[in-house]
Amino acid sequence: MAIAIDFGTSNTVIARWNPVTQQAETLSLPGLSIQQSLNPPLIPSLVYVEDAAQSKILVGQQVRDRGLDLKGEARFFRSFKRGIGAEIQGFLPELDGQIVTFEQVGQWFLSQVIEQLAPLEGGLDSLVLTVPVDSFEAYRHWLGKVCQSLPVEQVRMLDEPTAAALGYGLADRENLLVIDFGGGTLDLSLVGLDKGPQGNTKPIGFLLKFGNKSLAENSKQKVKTARVLAKAGQNLGGTDIDNWLVDYFAKTQGLAVSPLTTRLAEKIKIQLSTQNQASEVYFDDETFESYELNLDRDNLENILKEHAFFERLDDLMTNLLQQARRQGIELTDINAVLLVGGTVQLPAVQTWVKQYFAPEKIRCERPFEAIAQGALQLSQGIEIKDFLYHSYGIRYWDRRNQRHSWHPIIRSGQAYPMNQPVELFLGASVENQPSIELIIGELGADTGNTEVYFDGDRLITRRLDSGETTVKPLNDTAGARTIAQLTPSGYPGSDRVKILFQVDEQRFLRISVEDLLTNDTLLENQLVAQLS
Repeated sequence: MAIAIDFGTSNTVIARWNPVTQQAETLSLPGLSIQQSLNPPLIPSLVYVEDAAQSKILVGQQVRDRGLDLKGEARFFRSFKRGIGAEIQGFLPELDGQIVTFEQVGQWFLSQVIEQLAPLEGGLDSLVLTVPVDSFEAYRHWLGKVCQSLPVEQVRMLDEPTAAALGYGLADRENLLVIDFGGGTLDLSLVGLDKGPQGNTKPIGFLLKFGNKSLAENSKQKVKTARVLAKAGQNLGGTDIDNWLVDYFAKTQGLAVSPLTTRLAEKIKIQLSTQNQASEVYFDDETFESYELNLDRDNLENILKEHAFFERLDDLMTNLLQQARRQGIELTDINAVLLVGGTVQLPAVQTWVKQYFAPEKIRCERPFEAIAQGALQLSQGIEIKDFLYHSYGIRYWDRRNQRHSWHPIIRSGQAYPMNQPVELFLGASVENQPSIELIIGELGADTGNTEVYFDGDRLITRRLDSGETTVKPLNDTAGARTIAQLTPSGYPGSDRVKILFQVDEQRFLRISVEDLLTNDTLLENQLVAQLS
């Protein structure tokens, strides 16, 4: 049975491929899924840790049914997906003698969901997991480790915006913009869907693969390729809006900040997706006072403006359109705009989108199911041709500024596998130089890191600006830096080695090194790192 899981910050969706109807359908897990009439079955991305040492937990709707999300306990976790893979993490709770990390909570959640899912489906032979664009490398690394213990023959990954494009079934359109606005992240992705040549069944750029079987290799269908043309992402989502509403009510009505008031704020936000005014009643069991919380759409929009919400959206759209123009794609060339994620249901967000695109181009009828159901098509003869999200470069000594700097060799947006390697020529810098070292790094898209920390029970994500580009070295360890032993020794004045940089279909950066003096091959397809 083929299954796809869209693990979201606020809600998780599971879809399966029905071989009888040849259609994707959303699954409901008894006890874990919310049973509601307006939306498809959703599993709240919630965890309550009963015993950390024994990995005894409750997940999804189980947590809400027992009221464990309203007590403000350190054992309750929501929005934990935002902290997975974050470079800087603040205070984390100690439960039953061990520090509980966001990665551990996420692993508990997914493992529990899959454990309950497998018996219902009679076993799983193919699993597709969707991943956010932002913080892609660290998150994928964590998810890959989680998957290693799963009893599934094949596990693959697909970025969430591309899955959404496939889920809306618009494979006949040339350029699709997917706006994925969920509980924790906002991702914009420009995707092109092409039909490959007849008989081309070779998989193109798997994001992750376990096991030896490839469904695409055995498929008789014509393979389609989804090309990701441009990406932009940010840690911004519905959870931030919930927190802003809680702060608003705390300021205007003296309301205490608690898990209960956060839940009420979320309810008000959801109500404002379908009506002009919303209200909830709050009873303080300590002061025995009751409060009526009221908000209309105009007030909500003012709150969003106070937090530069629309400015941040505009910055992302500008970034994406700049990437598109570098490939010759203008705003008018975008054929359809697909809205996914719970936050896109807010009228203020839809109005913002209409500032850029005509209403007839915008689709919003499947905000929750499009990603999971679209990901299933990865096992139905559609493969993904993606590009590198970061730039990669080599370190050099900047004589003018007397410091190390970085020279890009592979730019963000480079499709992989690469058709042609990047060439670089290096010479010796001192007399009798015995070897040449080269440090390769992942260049940050902007400055600063992401800090994730708790403010009471609230999980906060914040950018830390450092004033300079962040770089993550890939091979800065003893032995790994040396790419060429020079025999005879090198002398300044001429090029000594030629280096070829190549990225293969699995995103592995490999280098080959040739000694120009002796014509010897010193390294051939040497693995450096897996890129993002």
